[in-house]
Amino acid sequence: MTAYPGKRLLDLVIVLGAAPLWLPLLAVVAWRVRTRIGRPVLFRQRRPGLGGVEFEMMKFRTMTDARGADGAVLPDAQRMTAFGRRLRASSLDELPELVNVLRGQMSLVGPRPLLPQYLARYSPEHRRRHAAKPGITGLAQVSGRNVLEWSDRLDLDVRYVDDCSLALDVRILWRTLGAVLRRDGINAPGNSSMPEFMGYE
Repeated sequence: MTAYPGKRLLDLVIVLGAAPLWLPLLAVVAWRVRTRIGRPVLFRQRRPGLGGVEFEMMKFRTMTDARGADGAVLPDAQRMTAFGRRLRASSLDELPELVNVLRGQMSLVGPRPLLPQYLARYSPEHRRRHAAKPGITGLAQVSGRNVLEWSDRLDLDVRYVDDCSLALDVRILWRTLGAVLRRDGINAPGNSSMPEFMGYE
């Protein structure tokens, strides 16, 4: 496990200390999602965490369940609502992940938890990203977020695993605040978020 002494304590101190701020906000956003998009309010998905062990990650729902004439779910870009775009732009859709942090499944800082099917597509080097607990934010998120190429993003995840420290986490958290306020790197060009990682050419 890649972690410095006190990393878990830092997560708990920040999340619990800020609870009077984010809990009311969580309730307000949940109500808005319920009235604007509908149920379920939360988007739950299995993601690989530390050591590749799966957990259920939670986010606020930003898309409808709209389907085409053939009954198939429409592409993400067509199901994304205007309200959902605003949630993503503000990063408020990530608020429920604070519960994942409290449960010990995630950390405030670490490689973002990606889709389970990606595990078999990583190179041995990039698979090392799972040596750290996944995070709400990370080195890749403050270095370009979804506008980065996959190889660059995964390289940054591995770099975080190798360089993980209290000082690095504090720098990433500070830079995250600025990135959220500027709404940097929310969408990859031509995509509603990040295109699927298909492996290496």
